[in-house]
Amino acid sequence: MLTELDNFYLNKEEPLRGCLLALKEIILRHNSHITPEWKYKLPFFYYKGKMLCYIWFHKKFKQPYIGFYNGHLLNEPDLLKENRSRVKILLFDAKEDLPVEKINFILTQALYIYNNN
Repeated sequence: MLTELDNFYLNKEEPLRGCLLALKEIILRHNSHITPEWKYKLPFFYYKGKMLCYIWFHKKFKQPYIGFYNGHLLNEPDLLKENRSRVKILLFDAKEDLPVEKINFILTQALYIYNNN
């Protein structure tokens, strides 16, 4: 039986579905302590029980993004703060190749913050 989390990915049309599934895999493969959760009706990723990031869609730009929960602590020029106090986001074009190295670099920074606070 499919969960709401499964359906989030599978109910999307291509190329969005492929982009979201690839983002999920990149995040989960980054560290064995990262786990997927369904929270606030969106796919969240936790690191050792703490909120790390989530995947969602930008209403204005109509693009998927990763929202980094402690993004305000990350010093990365490609992250957008907008009107959020804590979260910064990294936007993607579902039709383009994902910047895997950049995603992994930001995830590494985020885990460093969790491990050293």
